[in-house]
Amino acid sequence: MMTMMAILVFGGAMLAVGYALVATIMPQADRIVAVLRGQAAGPRFEPLSTLVRAERRIAVRRWAAGATMAPSYRLREAA
Repeated sequence: MMTMMAILVFGGAMLAVGYALVATIMPQADRIVAVLRGQAAGPRFEPLSTLVRAERRIAVRRWAAGATMAPSYRLREAA
């Protein structure tokens, strides 16, 4: 009985590990095979460099817009 329980527990754990490996590797399988064959890898996703470029673009636009006067708020009397 204990042998059967051990087989079920460890078998289930092995299935979970196998599923996790397949679920994480299969979306990138084409890239992995291409690199193993010696082909150049495709373009990489680099969110930080994209963010840096966007921040620079925003800074340049603000600089090019020049200084603007802040609107003046006057207190108005109640009618």
